[in-house]
This record gives sequence, C-alpha cells and structure tokens, in this order.
Amino acid sequence: MALHHIPWSEVLTVAVMQKEYRGVADPDQAWVLGELIRYLEHPRSGALEFSDMGPNWVSVREAIGAGTLRATDAAAVDVAGRFDALVRYAGLRLGRRLGTEIVPALARRELAEPAVRTQALVSQLAAAGAMTAALRIPGAVGTLSITADLRAAKVTCHVDVDAPRDGRPTTRINWLVRQLKGAPETVRLESFAAYSRGPGNAELLRVVRENPGVLVGDASKEIRSFRVAANSSAGTKRGTGRGSFIDSVLDAIDAFYEGVIQNLKPWMPAPPKLRSPEEVVETEPVAKALVSTAISSQDGPQGEAEATPDRES
Repeated sequence: MALHHIPWSEVLTVAVMQKEYRGVADPDQAWVLGELIRYLEHPRSGALEFSDMGPNWVSVREAIGAGTLRATDAAAVDVAGRFDALVRYAGLRLGRRLGTEIVPALARRELAEPAVRTQALVSQLAAAGAMTAALRIPGAVGTLSITADLRAAKVTCHVDVDAPRDGRPTTRINWLVRQLKGAPETVRLESFAAYSRGPGNAELLRVVRENPGVLVGDASKEIRSFRVAANSSAGTKRGTGRGSFIDSVLDAIDAFYEGVIQNLKPWMPAPPKLRSPEEVVETEPVAKALVSTAISSQDGPQGEAEATPDRES
C-alpha cells in the first residue's frame, strides 16, 4: 500500500483554482467547495500557513556562521527538507493568486529520487551556507530562481532572459530596460556574451537606465542573454512574523514576480512586411528566346554539309 502526504495548502490551491478559474456547474457543490475554502483560509484553521523551519534551524544557522556544519549532520537534512517545503508552499500561494499551477523546477532524477535533491541541498548548505531552488511559472519568460544565503543573511531572486537576436548591443539592453520601467532601481542586471565564460557585466538598473553601455563588454561579441536579480534581507527567526526567515522568502518571491517577471515578455522577431505596389520592381519581358546550346542545334560542318548540295549529284 502506497502512502501519500498531501498538504492542506495544496488542497486549498486546487479548490480555489477549481471554483474561481474553472467553475463548478452544480450550485450545491459550488457552495460546499466555497465553505471548504473559507474554512481552510481562516487563520485559526491551522491548515494554511507554513509556520516553522523546525527545531534544528537555530543550531544549523549558528554552525554555518562558525563554519562547523558538515554534510553528514542530520540537522542539515531537516533544514534542507523544510526549505524545499517552503518553496513549494510559496509556489502554491502564488499560484492561487494567479490562477495557475506553479511547481518547483526539478530535474527528472530529483523527482524520481527526492533523496538526491535533499543531499544536493545539504552539500550546498555545508559548503557555501546557501540553498537554491526554482519555481516554474506557466507563461513566464523564465523560471524564478531563489537563493537563500544564510551566511550573508540575504535572499536573492533572479530570472534569465534570452536577448534579442538582432540589433546593436545597446539596442538589446534598452529592449530589456523598457520592460522594467516599474521595477525598483536596486534591481541588478547582468549581460552575457556568446561564447564567453565566467560572470558577465553587471550593474544596477538605475545606472543602466542612464547609460546602457555599461553592460557592453566587448562590442564585437553578441549579447545572448540577461539576468535580472533582486536582493533582500533574510530573516533569522524560525517561525513567522517580523524578522522571520519564512516571511522574508515569501515576500521576496511575491515582490520579484510582481515587480519584474510579470512585466517581462520574450523577444519575438518582427514579421516580414508586404511590399506596396510602388515598391515592386517591374522586370522587362525577355525579348529573345533562349538560344539552345544542345549539340544537335549548333552550327557546324555537319550542318553546312546538309545545307550544301552535292555537286556530283
């Protein structure tokens, strides 16, 4: 017998999407579903919030600061699992507001073997003091990536965007900047050139607005992609409320989607335009028929002999 655990937040998300976006034909069923949603959304139901990073949160955070955390520590495994659960909860919460299904962006092996994903997070946590995750949002220009750096107490959200395939480097940069007119000036932009390794050119949005050329490194190389990122402070408390890690991650994800991702559209080449009759160049008809170059039609001794009568006859 297989045992499956479905969190109440996922049940609520499916219920909201069914009632608000897909619809329920039967009035009685619609009323029952609405009552379930109203109950689950009530703060006292205890079914909605992700409210605790676990009893090992403080010890893991202190071990990261002291540099004593190891990948074999059981406490790190617990914190890594709760971080993945937090990101999934953030996707469900954002999906209820958007009316779409948002899921963590995981590799096939990570989906088939969750222990592989957990071990990768633990190794990352022990080596760099950070954890990374990503959310796949239907229709978005790219996946929303989240990095929680516990050592620096910072949450970073970023999205990678393909650059236009034509135009000068500054033209491609201005294409991105125009779409970020409502984004905070502290958003960081990075440009990556084709066939280049290592980090690209980076600058804050307020600087790029005034001088797009700061993101152009080698003018002879084509800009192939951009990265748009935003930093915010990470809380330290294990629960919820002011100064908590959970609320800082949730707020960072919601703010980055609202201020950046929902305003970005992928580049599309302009369709070819139909020329007007005045622009069509008229060609003169061919006056002569094409002369055949076949051997049988060429003039030669054989042809002349056939044309000249035989004197003896």
